[in-house]
Amino acid sequence: MEFWNHIYEHFNPVAFDIGFIKVHWYGIMYVLALLSALFFAKWINKYDRMGIPEDVIDNYFIWVEVGVILGARLGYVFFYDPSGYYLANPLQIFSPFDTHGNFTGISGMSYHGAVIGALVSTYFFGRKYPVYLYKTLDIAALGIPVGYVFGRIGNFLNQELVGGVTTMPWGILVNGIMRHPSQLYEAFLEGFVIAVILYMFRFRKPFDGALIAWYGILYGVARFIVEFYRMPDVQLGYICCGMSMGQLMSLGMILFFGIIYLVIKRATTSLRA
Repeated sequence: MEFWNHIYEHFNPVAFDIGFIKVHWYGIMYVLALLSALFFAKWINKYDRMGIPEDVIDNYFIWVEVGVILGARLGYVFFYDPSGYYLANPLQIFSPFDTHGNFTGISGMSYHGAVIGALVSTYFFGRKYPVYLYKTLDIAALGIPVGYVFGRIGNFLNQELVGGVTTMPWGILVNGIMRHPSQLYEAFLEGFVIAVILYMFRFRKPFDGALIAWYGILYGVARFIVEFYRMPDVQLGYICCGMSMGQLMSLGMILFFGIIYLVIKRATTSLRA
């Protein structure tokens, strides 16, 4: 492990530099996350003969991607910026430059904010394509955790969202301190495990749209567990009852998607009636 820790501690997050811009491994992983989720969703649609036109799937992922980016960034601003810096400097929210004009990239994203953005996009998508809404949500639920694996690997390579201090032999060295590789825990539990569960039970769903509700509940549970091994955001610390912001929002996510499950069940039942 000493050899790998040496490599990780000195790992360059920049994959390559083309002069006017530096391409980070995180960016590459983000692209892989999006493409893998989309391709897997299309494969499921074809393999399971769900009958959703391919252009509808493409349109949905475009809508959702816009919602995810906006939601993730705004979620970070509202949930993880207690100083109110971005609210006082709204032009900096989506600016890749700091106040001195230096290129810094856009840093700070919230997954729970991304979920909110995706839900808003889904609402508008459903108004345009009501016939395919619930089946599209199901294949999205199957594709999202697949892409999520690459996203968390990107966090790992970027040496961000680090884990708590540990003495376990698989700990990773970050700035001279041994820490849990919590990003990989998340990739496994919130990505791979959820993907396998939903894939195995996809034919046992009681109604169209159930899988997206199951995904939200499973993610909330998995994220709540992994947060015990992940450092809380330094600007927030532990919020209430020894829980981090991520855990509190995960509990809210479990409750919310439990309600979504009942709402979709009622809506699909009325459509069949």
